[in-house]
Amino acid sequence: MQPGYPQQGQPQIDNNMTMSIISIFLFWPTAIPAIINASKVNPLLQQGDFGGAQAAVAESKKWSKISLIVGLCWYGVSLVCCILYFIFVGSLFAGSAATSY
Repeated sequence: MQPGYPQQGQPQIDNNMTMSIISIFLFWPTAIPAIINASKVNPLLQQGDFGGAQAAVAESKKWSKISLIVGLCWYGVSLVCCILYFIFVGSLFAGSAATSY
């Protein structure tokens, strides 16, 4: 058995690192714990701690989902506010152009 290679029969657990890194672009304060927990998975698997690795994956997924939801909601609210702002400013200019004669 060579070091760094999983033993035969060990289940492979996805460490959720990709989702954690993507979530950092949406809302970084909650993406940091997701990345930290995702980075714990492989060392725990190498030590044979499957329960700890599964717990770390669960925590990473939880923080990633929170980050994605908060980030997407934040971008949605920002988009709606920008649209409403431009509609409001456009109506002010349209109203002032009509009454300036």
